Amino acid sequence: MTITADLPVVVIGAGPTGLAAASHLIGRGIEPLVLETGPSAATAVRGWAHVRLFSTWSELIDPAAGKLLASTGWTEPDADTYPTGGDWAGRYLQPLADVLGGKVRYGATVTGVSRLGRDRIVDAEREEQPFTLRLTRTDGTEERLLARAVIDASGTWSTPGPIGADGLPALGEHAASARVSYRVPDLRDPAVRARYAGRRTAVIGSGASAFTALAALADVAKDEPGTHAVWILRRGISGSTFGGGSADQLPARGALGLAAKAAVDHGYADAVTGFRTETVESTGNDRLTLVGEDGRRLDPVDEVIVLTGLRPDLSFLSELRLALDERLQAPVELAPLIDPNQHSCGTVYPHGHRELSHPEQGLYLVGMKSYGRAPTFLAMTGYEQVRSVTAALAGDTEAADRVELTLPETGVCGGAGLFEDPAAGGTGDGGGCCAAPAPALLQIAGTAPGGPAEAADGCCGA
Repeated sequence: MTITADLPVVVIGAGPTGLAAASHLIGRGIEPLVLETGPSAATAVRGWAHVRLFSTWSELIDPAAGKLLASTGWTEPDADTYPTGGDWAGRYLQPLADVLGGKVRYGATVTGVSRLGRDRIVDAEREEQPFTLRLTRTDGTEERLLARAVIDASGTWSTPGPIGADGLPALGEHAASARVSYRVPDLRDPAVRARYAGRRTAVIGSGASAFTALAALADVAKDEPGTHAVWILRRGISGSTFGGGSADQLPARGALGLAAKAAVDHGYADAVTGFRTETVESTGNDRLTLVGEDGRRLDPVDEVIVLTGLRPDLSFLSELRLALDERLQAPVELAPLIDPNQHSCGTVYPHGHRELSHPEQGLYLVGMKSYGRAPTFLAMTGYEQVRSVTAALAGDTEAADRVELTLPETGVCGGAGLFEDPAAGGTGDGGGCCAAPAPALLQIAGTAPGGPAEAADGCCGA
């Protein structure tokens, strides 16, 4: 069998980028089929429904998707307001999936993608064969589908980074799982609040999600005596630690970093720098002690929130020929633009099908997954990606190569990298004392609008 025009383009994931891809395909007269593991659209976004985004509605609605929705009488939210993840899912993403109707299948987990009759070794007539996808349904039954092309927009939400600085779980991390969370907690929920109120919590990470958790815990500490956070960073504190502040062209993103700084400055959190966790030890009284690679032992904590970034799940693509950067696990042409070892700028040159292509023609990784392990992904980036990719699949090379996006600056640049001198800005001590203060920045009190990067999570590596 050879590839034919009646086969659909399969989109993996019914999140923001995946649904935008389907919308653009429809606009190009190409039949999409969106496969979603969860029971509804935007399963990952719903996982952080309580978190407010740092982009406004105007930056969160894909143009092609907006046109589809407008045709149904959908009312677009106020462009200048900041939605929560729940707002984004309920007011835009689910309605968009509903418009797509039967083109979205829920409860369908992709467990493998290959070429029909060809594993990754076989060259003969490879590009003429359609893709074959192996699915597992919610009830456990299995199915195979054929596709003319595959757009993988499955994100990275399901594979958070561990505590260990070497990318492996710290010793004892799994055994301590009852006291370890890898998500920003919803502290408005009484049951969740009770878990952290009056207790000492370690927050590991240095990105937007860590900022959000620190600011939220600081708000709890104002009302609940004994609530305290220990902010653990693998590097030192520098001028870029808290983001771009007032120089960030996304004001709410800048404010989020300043809220985290306020939590430290006002004594609601202590910062321990240059600390790379090797072991998580149980004290025997439901408390945990973190032990560093350098032998430092921090004072015991009751809870640990791990926000050390996300990574792509590549397991179901093992029979396809991918060209991925050896560090970031991002497409090799895209990786130099987003590599945090080289720069910390939030602005990435707009990119599309050429930077996202692989030796396996007709396969594209888009959205958060395209960034591999790199941080600072924005929804606008994903929308531009799928606009270009779908144009390429339609044979419109001119439109596919055209740049139609300008991204906002973070206000943070300069080759910071993820692995700075651990001693920079102070090292703290076993009791979790504050590191030397960062350069003066505008201070704000309370929790600022902010949250994960729009496709899933905006953690930088710690």
